Amino acid sequence: MGSTLVSFRIAADPPPRLDKALARDVPEEAALSRTRLARLIAEGAVQVNGAAATDPKARVAGGDRIDIAVPQAEDSHIAPENIALSVVFEDDDLIVIDKPAGMVVHPAPGSPGGTLVNALLHHCGDSLSGVGGAKRPGIVHRIDKDTSGLLVVAKSDRAHHGLAAQFEKHSVERYYRAVVYGVPDASDPRLRGMRGVSFESGNIMKITTGLARHRTDRQKQAVVFDGGRHAVTRARVMQAFGTPPAVSLVECWLETGRTHQIRVHMAHAGHGLIGDPVYGGRRKLPLRALPPSALEAVSGFSRQALHAAVLGFDHPVLGENLRFEAPLPADMAHLLTCLGADTSRTDA
Repeated sequence: MGSTLVSFRIAADPPPRLDKALARDVPEEAALSRTRLARLIAEGAVQVNGAAATDPKARVAGGDRIDIAVPQAEDSHIAPENIALSVVFEDDDLIVIDKPAGMVVHPAPGSPGGTLVNALLHHCGDSLSGVGGAKRPGIVHRIDKDTSGLLVVAKSDRAHHGLAAQFEKHSVERYYRAVVYGVPDASDPRLRGMRGVSFESGNIMKITTGLARHRTDRQKQAVVFDGGRHAVTRARVMQAFGTPPAVSLVECWLETGRTHQIRVHMAHAGHGLIGDPVYGGRRKLPLRALPPSALEAVSGFSRQALHAAVLGFDHPVLGENLRFEAPLPADMAHLLTCLGADTSRTDA
């Protein structure tokens, strides 16, 4: 297998360790992440002044010459599969997909195939220039199997680094549509007294907690206030349904992006997602709350009613701002029609 030689010199006042100095000074166009550099050091692919350097803690000095033999990208061990994709945008560096509910993003135990990555490997083919040393799509964020909507995936290392940095800084715009039990409202005394819940101008509910694995069910996340990963969700009501209102369409947006964040936070606030088998707590609505057809649609909805509707970010290579919107999928649109929604407002 061939390789590409990346050569440069260490700038003045380098960090005390080789790995940190390389991360600081490696040319940006080489698109080598810290993780990839650490692997290359361990593999003996890095030379300092002509001598192999395999100790990431080795000291370097300003002016030292660095040569890195970067192997050509290898084929992924994941099998390509001819699965239809809804492509919203694609160029040489990235692809934006409107993922259907029911599709897992990445192969894992229990889901070895039929995933978005399998589909992308077939769709992109030779246009994948290599992420982390392998010809594979770069997954920088995920949405749950039974959540539909927009995902951006890197096709090159340079795009992968740039997108990952934006997600790490929480600068990516992500708006979701969710159908929930009840109607979150600042006038609700229950919510006003709930820990982690506050309201901002415009009746926007803000939920701020830690999230950690559930103590007894490791497949679930749980709200915690001592430790965990910091998580912030905001939500506003778009439409309410029923007399009195028993169900609502809400718009949620993320300040952070944690596993199951919207589902856990809305359940914590007492407004679990309709259809959510894990956190939603399938409620039995009063018979007079909604028309019979609406009650049937709510009780029969078979997945969490959550859709990643808006995704905005800066192109990691070109720098231009990109923003995409995906209409509600057929099952959520049908649910809202049964509820009597004003369809002109469901994608507002």
